[in-house]
Amino acid sequence: MVGIKDIAKAAGVSISTVSYALNGSTKITEKTRQRIMAIADELNYVPNMAARTLKKQQTNIIGVYLADYAGSFYGELLDGIKRGLAAYDYEMIVCSGQKSHLFIPERMVDGAIILDWTFRTEEIERLANRGHQMVVLDREIDCETTHKVLLDNQGGATLVIGKMIDSGSQKIWLVTGSEGYDSDQRYQASVKELERFGIEYEVFHGDFTEPSGYQVAEQIMKQIPKVPIDIFAFNDEMAVGIYKYFENRPETIGKDIRIIGFDNIELGHYLSPRLATVSYSKHRWGMIAAEKMIQMIQGKETEDEVIYTSFIPGDSFA
Repeated sequence: MVGIKDIAKAAGVSISTVSYALNGSTKITEKTRQRIMAIADELNYVPNMAARTLKKQQTNIIGVYLADYAGSFYGELLDGIKRGLAAYDYEMIVCSGQKSHLFIPERMVDGAIILDWTFRTEEIERLANRGHQMVVLDREIDCETTHKVLLDNQGGATLVIGKMIDSGSQKIWLVTGSEGYDSDQRYQASVKELERFGIEYEVFHGDFTEPSGYQVAEQIMKQIPKVPIDIFAFNDEMAVGIYKYFENRPETIGKDIRIIGFDNIELGHYLSPRLATVSYSKHRWGMIAAEKMIQMIQGKETEDEVIYTSFIPGDSFA
């Protein structure tokens, strides 16, 4: 592998001059810098990021940890994080899986933004206690070097159940997502309101994916329930799966099958009838998470924050 010593030898300059050129220093002339960069390109020089990190103790890269990348939800969130970090000359690397957790203790990233229910809280706490900076989006945690930017799941779910009760729902089918903070919070708030008002309910377990929504709709209809059937899908992806199941059935969405989702993804705008759902700004959520991350790295005071929700009416629940 070509190193800066090889470039210095080929250019007939000192190692420090090559270092200045590669790092954009003003201590050398632009003409010298361009000559050295041309030689580096000829030699196919690739910077050793690990070595530079050890020297500078900074990568200007933030790790964003997700359980998966499926669905349209993550695009807006990641764009918000990307734009938020770019304002401070930081970049992000999107990570998934246990092995990528090593980027944090090995300081290949300057901090981590976590929306990954498979990333154990005990591990986050251990890393935080070693001084690593982290922002979590999916759990309650109390560590000095960790801050939270959480979605108001309970508020959003309470809005949904309130709309259903006001419309005269006699029974509500709850379609939960994969285990984790968001699904748990939505479930707890829903059950609390339903039991408060004495409304019958039944729970079916999905995994926040479209196919699981389809499967749940199939399970519900095997019970031969009376219409209207009122369904609260804990995210819009599962609601789309429910729509697809009823495409070739006699029941009508919005009349016989009444559905409310959660997340207000773009696809929901194009469903017919339009999906009623819970909305919040995923882009803003990402930007605020990025802002908190940089404030922590810079040693500035910062506070936890909540992303609030609102109800978006649609003809799927007339």
